[in-house]
Amino acid sequence: MKAINAIRMGGVDVLPLVEGGKGVSVSTGVSSGHWAAAGGAGTVSIVNADSYDADGRPVPQVYHGRTRRERHDELVEYAIRGGIAQARIAHDLSGGQGRVHANILWEMGGAEQVITGVLEGAPGLVHGVTCGAGMPYRLSDIAARFGVHYYPIVSSARAFNALWKRSFSKTADLLGGVVYEDPWRAGGHNGLSNTEDPQTPEDPLPRVLALRRLMRTFGLHDTPIIMAGGVWWLEEWEDWIDNPELGPIAFQFGTRPLLTQESPIPDAWKRRLRTLHKGDVFLNRFSPTGFYSSAVNNSFLLELQGRSERQVAYSTEPVGEHTAPYGVGARARQVFMTEADREHVRLWEAEGYTEAMRTPDSTLIFVTKDKAQEILADQVACMGCLSECRFSNWSQRGPGYTNGHKADPRSFCIQKTLQEVAHAHGEGGDAVMDNNLMFGGTNAWRFATDPFYADGFVPTVGQLVDRILTGR
Repeated sequence: MKAINAIRMGGVDVLPLVEGGKGVSVSTGVSSGHWAAAGGAGTVSIVNADSYDADGRPVPQVYHGRTRRERHDELVEYAIRGGIAQARIAHDLSGGQGRVHANILWEMGGAEQVITGVLEGAPGLVHGVTCGAGMPYRLSDIAARFGVHYYPIVSSARAFNALWKRSFSKTADLLGGVVYEDPWRAGGHNGLSNTEDPQTPEDPLPRVLALRRLMRTFGLHDTPIIMAGGVWWLEEWEDWIDNPELGPIAFQFGTRPLLTQESPIPDAWKRRLRTLHKGDVFLNRFSPTGFYSSAVNNSFLLELQGRSERQVAYSTEPVGEHTAPYGVGARARQVFMTEADREHVRLWEAEGYTEAMRTPDSTLIFVTKDKAQEILADQVACMGCLSECRFSNWSQRGPGYTNGHKADPRSFCIQKTLQEVAHAHGEGGDAVMDNNLMFGGTNAWRFATDPFYADGFVPTVGQLVDRILTGR
């Protein structure tokens, strides 16, 4: 394998190895601190990160506010305290080596408040801010205010072009790198456009070359591109290393740090990673963010698929073939569907799916009574963890903090779901893993086939980085 040399990133020389940020208490100060100590760039997630009490125990993120606005303010405060706590841990563990970055989702509710609060509360401890899940136009302004580098996450040259022209060109000196997150291969939320087929992955090389050519027109010859998604062993990317057409390249590892001794995820999650097969992780459209997301196939996703499959169109008046009356809700408010759909509904009701829930698309989905109560309770409890959420009608921008749309019961409460997975330690963890969302890159199945993990071996972060550098 080619020698892996340090590159200039964020004003210093570091190994071209970046830890991918994973939100809600997964990319912690412990994992990122050790990654930075190994000479790369560690990444602390400041998306609902854990903070700790005086005895070092995680503070439960319980929301007491009576209104959504009050609960939203609590969420922002939790995120700021947690982000500061994790940045301090990472700084201490890194011993001044490598770099410590903070990762946040631009579409997180209160994202700008959280970034600002963490950088104010942890001065000098965070060297860069990585941001995606949306178009973070104001990211460069925040970075300039605190003198830190910024790393936008994009899935195409077109997206970076828009960011550069609208904002980033004003603060080019602080652009530490551009993260190309492959929309077919990376875990979590991905920037797949409406013109791209989720079932047909494109070769990342032409897309990254297009990004580099664009960057060169802006004078960004030496600004690194960070390849994210599908990276496992570096020798599989040898054609990218020291490639003059690509320029400086770093590689981001999001999935592999999950199975390390420092990874905070529950043991049940680590065991599940070892059982995955090719195809067990795939893109889906159930996320309340509106983005595609890459997650492990389990009972949770199957239940969401079932909601969409048990779905019929309706009208409020008899129109065309929609002549079969049906009463919705406790008041049995009458709507109309086709006779064929009415027969489907009778079959679903016989199976226990008796509760009809309206969607924003003038359809009804059918769920059990217990599931309907759970969905409604989660929608009412919404605290605005997203700036725009399809599961609820929350909006931090709209009048009255509502987006004016109906909540979509075909989705789920992402805050509740990810908190439960991240903290499912101890007995019952396997059941929690199966009944909640588990993000993952599409190559997570390689844990089960890679000899590096034979006989249940779980490396430290340092051992993983050393093995990546020396080859398999």
